[in-house]
Amino acid sequence: MRLTTLPADARARRSTEMKEFLRSRRARVSPADAGMAVGDTRGRRTPGLRREEVAVLAGVGVSWYTWLEQGREINVSGDVLDAIARVLRLDMAEREHLYLLAGLNPPQPIPAARRVPEELRRVIDSWLPRPAYMLDVHWNLVAVNRAAELVFGYQEADHNCLVTFFTSSRYRSSLCHWHDAARDIVAQFRADAARYPDDPEFGQLATDMCSVSAEFAEIWAEHDIRHTATGTKTVAHAQAGELVFDYTALTLPELPGHRLLLHSPATGTQTEQRVVDLLGATVG
Repeated sequence: MRLTTLPADARARRSTEMKEFLRSRRARVSPADAGMAVGDTRGRRTPGLRREEVAVLAGVGVSWYTWLEQGREINVSGDVLDAIARVLRLDMAEREHLYLLAGLNPPQPIPAARRVPEELRRVIDSWLPRPAYMLDVHWNLVAVNRAAELVFGYQEADHNCLVTFFTSSRYRSSLCHWHDAARDIVAQFRADAARYPDDPEFGQLATDMCSVSAEFAEIWAEHDIRHTATGTKTVAHAQAGELVFDYTALTLPELPGHRLLLHSPATGTQTEQRVVDLLGATVG
């Protein structure tokens, strides 16, 4: 709920405070802290995350985040502020302060899980000990079972499969044949974007990704198109060793644009037993 409108001088003070607050919190979070792949940092002027990096990791437009940090009067929502709070690693008091500066009443505690149709939730959870997860039309992760969390390292901050693929050093170091997979995933994303020409979110996400990942920008400029419903993933897991999966992406007619990705251990490997052991170790 938006707070009562303030006088002009109070809005100006709040705008200045928002600007200084976000800059200070962005400066204290390094790319490594955020789990991003870090290359040569000798020419990097920003002590912490850049504005465009915060925007992409939070799943918001770069221009919109820039306006927010500049303290402009723009429309904000609780979901977006929560995403920014996660990227900047704000504690509860800082998160409440961010809401107040944005002119919103502080919310109740963040719910533990996103809403997913119960029947699909059961399918995803019952796929254990094999990894399964669901993506929405913009490749946001909306449901992930425990095996997928452990095998692929998905965490709460991993809101979008495409963003994690290109910005997470953790994910990149574990996925074998990353460069080949990168070409496939960008070509698939471009094919998906073509199905929704009136949806600006695809273009915005592509633009934001180009600003934070030179590799994404290079592949995106090639204009390759690919429709991939099946494939193989090989993961070099720190505890379980090499894990090889065949995967299938299923469309969901009742949720247009969504996909359910189911992974099965490749024949002739020890993958399934290793995942079972991994799950057992976390329980124990």
